[in-house]
Amino acid sequence: MRQKPTILKIETIARTRLFNIESVDLEFSNGTKRQYERLKPPSKGAVLVIPMLDDDTVLMIYEYSGGTDRYELGLPKGKIDDGETHIEAANRELMEEVGYGSNKITFLKTMTLAPGYQSSITHVILAEDLYESSAIGDEPEPLEVVKHKLSNIENLVYNEDLTESRSIAALYMAKDIITNR
Repeated sequence: MRQKPTILKIETIARTRLFNIESVDLEFSNGTKRQYERLKPPSKGAVLVIPMLDDDTVLMIYEYSGGTDRYELGLPKGKIDDGETHIEAANRELMEEVGYGSNKITFLKTMTLAPGYQSSITHVILAEDLYESSAIGDEPEPLEVVKHKLSNIENLVYNEDLTESRSIAALYMAKDIITNR
């Protein structure tokens, strides 16, 4: 039977604009003690939006990624602002990044990135029944919006510009949901 370890101590060892790096002292049920380090973001999480122009056409973006130092193909995403629900954040990010709002927003799943050392969560949202609407976001440059077909998902997920695992998983989830209606 799983028994969560006892947290003996949590200490912030560094802080940036995006993360708190914490040292966590734990004691497991068998008496073993370990120290873990984790990235703890200061926000309530993030959203990743799958904007469907129709049942086969997904809108994706090219955005510069500092971690890989290149433009990556992915789905619109962003942090949840204070006072926002994940549904409100999804519609805001959609307007800021692709120039559409959605009349039909469906929560699909909450995902983590690397739960062994990072506590970030991402809510995956399917956005359908889109309408043109834009909002000013925090992007440093305009994003390139591109259309792709879910019916061609096998080729899309092997596109060398699409490496972000949350986007790949979300595309398969959307295809499965739309196909099985």
